[in-house]
Amino acid sequence: MKTRIIRYLKNVFGTIFILFLIGTITLIALNGSFEYGNNPLNIHLENEGPYVFYETDSTLNVNYIKGNKTDGFYLNQKTYAINEEIPASCYFPLDNTTFNFTLNSNFEIPKSTYKDNQPIIAVSDIESGYKTFRDFLIANKVIDTNLNWIFDQGHLVLIGDFMDRGFSTTQVLWFIYKLEQDAKNQGGHVHFIIGNHELYNMQGKFKSASYKYYGIASILGKQHHDLYNDNSFLGKWLTSKNTLERINGHLFAHGGIHPDFQNYDITIAQVNEINRANYRKSFFPKPEETVEQLTTSIRKGICWYRGYFKDDLSQEDIEKGIKTFGGKDIVVGHTLQWSVKKLYQGKVYAIDVKHPKDYSGNWPNKSSEGLLITHNTFFRLKANGKQIEL
Repeated sequence: MKTRIIRYLKNVFGTIFILFLIGTITLIALNGSFEYGNNPLNIHLENEGPYVFYETDSTLNVNYIKGNKTDGFYLNQKTYAINEEIPASCYFPLDNTTFNFTLNSNFEIPKSTYKDNQPIIAVSDIESGYKTFRDFLIANKVIDTNLNWIFDQGHLVLIGDFMDRGFSTTQVLWFIYKLEQDAKNQGGHVHFIIGNHELYNMQGKFKSASYKYYGIASILGKQHHDLYNDNSFLGKWLTSKNTLERINGHLFAHGGIHPDFQNYDITIAQVNEINRANYRKSFFPKPEETVEQLTTSIRKGICWYRGYFKDDLSQEDIEKGIKTFGGKDIVVGHTLQWSVKKLYQGKVYAIDVKHPKDYSGNWPNKSSEGLLITHNTFFRLKANGKQIEL
């Protein structure tokens, strides 16, 4: 009897071990990871903000959250004239740091094409990771340790999905806003390309948002979808951004360019106009495909396309889409990779990697990466500043 029990337990533990091994291999093969050890500071709300809303056509209401769960929360609110230079700051509780910036509601629609032969650094899919984003930019000499812009006239290209799946969305968005201002003052450029998760938030879809932001909306006396609506400062700012840009001959998009775009006479500027007109509208396919349907499609559209990794495409198919918009190649995020990669004979560069989380650990451990383009040479950028030519 005892021998039979021991044999049974061996079989049970053997089966569990085999299942664990299969699960681990599958997880690693899919470039996934286990998340563990959430730091309680992830929902620390003292000094959280600012949350800025248009009170009237001529005034802005700026809100910072104060207090705590034990004693209760309240708002530090102040109203400013819309044409004032409004001082603002954003607090990051994990390392007790703050960065400052100025609010200016005169949003300019960015150009769609740039040509100046300056270096380009591209990053994608930060997913609300302020610390990992900030530290990556410091290590790769885009900013210094005081968060000052030191990339001169260079281009920092952020290829979508900087929101959701984390606890630092507010910090990430205001940091990008600050970087834009600082870069412009130094003759440089920050390009915030819209991804599908930015679209989710503009359309009131919050399935991937942290529960932290439901609480924040409630403290503000609002619903979650109000955080990025037309009455929100950040919401209006997001709707000014592009979905496709060409910089020094290189195309940048969150998803990619479907070969069907070759069937239409359309420019990069027109793609951006179509998408901007539909940022707050959910896509539903119609029987006949139009250029507007193609551009905004959640399967083939610029912000959504995964065909470079999922479809059986020829080299010719890839190049047709790129040539439609006068590009030499394209840099994309959206589809997770082990590391920054060169694909299709150097016509596609895939830069979506699993970045570390601010408030938790991951196993296997992940490390940020990005892409540097300088003098038509491409480098994989590591989180420690190391450059590896592709």
